Amino acid sequence: MNQTNKRNVTLIIIVAALGYFVDIYDLILFSIVRVKSLKELGVADADLLDIGATVINSQMLGMLVGGILWGILGDKKGRLSVLFGSIILYSLANIANGFVTSVTWYTIIRFIAGVGLAGELGAGITLVTENMSKENRGYGTMIVAGVGLLGAVAAALIGDYYTWQTSYFIGGGMGLLLLLLRVGLAESGMFKEVKESAFIRGNMLMLFNNKVRFKKYLCCILIGLPLWFVVGVLITFSPEFGKALGANGIINAGEGIMYCYIGIAVGDVVAGLLAQVLKSRKKVMLIFLLLSGVAIVVYLYSFGLTQKTFIWLSLFLGFASGYWATFVTIASEQFGTNLRATVTTTVPNFVRGSLVIILIAFQFFKDEFGILQGAMIVGFICLAISLVALSQLKETFSKDLDYVEV
Repeated sequence: MNQTNKRNVTLIIIVAALGYFVDIYDLILFSIVRVKSLKELGVADADLLDIGATVINSQMLGMLVGGILWGILGDKKGRLSVLFGSIILYSLANIANGFVTSVTWYTIIRFIAGVGLAGELGAGITLVTENMSKENRGYGTMIVAGVGLLGAVAAALIGDYYTWQTSYFIGGGMGLLLLLLRVGLAESGMFKEVKESAFIRGNMLMLFNNKVRFKKYLCCILIGLPLWFVVGVLITFSPEFGKALGANGIINAGEGIMYCYIGIAVGDVVAGLLAQVLKSRKKVMLIFLLLSGVAIVVYLYSFGLTQKTFIWLSLFLGFASGYWATFVTIASEQFGTNLRATVTTTVPNFVRGSLVIILIAFQFFKDEFGILQGAMIVGFICLAISLVALSQLKETFSKDLDYVEV
C-alpha cells in the first residue's frame, strides 16, 4: 500500500469513527433526556414509560426507513454520498428537536432524525472494509466502533450538565462541523470498479429473490437482537427496573447508558482483538452472546440494587454486548460489492428497528408477568434466536471482498 492510500485509509477510519461518535450521541440522547424532556412537555410520571416507548419506536421506525434508503443509495451513488446526506439530515433534525413544544412534534422529529441516523454506520464500515486489507480490516472496524460508541458517554455527560434542548443543539452542531472533515475523502476503489461495470447495484430485491441470500441476510439481522434488548429495555428503563428490584434510591438512566456504552466500547475492542487472535468472528460472537445471557440474569436478580451496583452492572451488560463492530463486520463480509452498502446499512438499522417489536413484546409480557419476569422472557427469546441464526452463518474472517452478487 503506497503512502497516498495509507493516508486515505487513515482519514477514512478517523472520519468514520468521529461520524459514528456523533451518530451514537444523537441516537442515544433521547434515552438520556427522556424523563426530564417529557416532564417539561407535560407528561405525567405514570405515562413516562409508555410515551417514552412511543417516541423511541418512532425514532427506530425512522431508522428502518433510512436504512433502506441510504443502503440503496450507497450502492447506487456511492458510499460518500450517504455519509454527506445522512449527517446533514440528522444534524438539522436534532437542532429542530431543541425547539419542540409538544410530544407530537417530538415524536415526528425523532422519526426524521432516525432516517438520517440510519446511514452513518453502514457507509463508514463499508468504506473501511473495502479499503483495508482482508487481514487487518477487523482492526479498522474495531477502532470505528470503539471510538464511536464513546459518543454515548458524551451524550450522558452533556445531557446531565445542560438542558435537554441544548443537548440536542450540541449534537446537531457537532454533526455539521464533521462535514468539514469529509471533504478530502476518496470513494471506495471496489465501488468505482463495480460502478463502471454492467452489474446491478443496490437492488434490494436481490436479497429476497434468492433463498440462500435471504437466509444469510435474515441471520445477519437476528444475531444482533440481544444488544438492543439490553440498551433499549434494560438500560433505558432502568429507573422502572430499579423500583421492581427494591433499589436504594433513584436509579439514573443517564448514568446507566454512559457506563453501558463504556462497557460496549471496551467489549468491542476486546472482541476485535480476540477475533484477530482466533481468526474467527463467529467464535467471538458466540462467546459474547453467551456472556450476554449471564449478564441479563445477574441484572434481573439484583434485588436491593444500589446506584454503585447498578453502575457495575451497566458496565457488565455493556461489555457482554460489545460485539457490535464484529456483528456489523460479519454482515459487510457476507455479500458482494454491488450489495455491500445496502446490507451493511440496513442490517444494523433493522436490528435497531427490531426494538419496536422487542418493546411491544416486553410491554405484553410485563403486563402478564411483571416487569422482571417479562424482561427475562423477552431477553432469552432474543438470545435463543440470535444463537440459532449465528449457527447458520459461514465464517468470513480474511474473506476476499472483491466480488459481486449475481
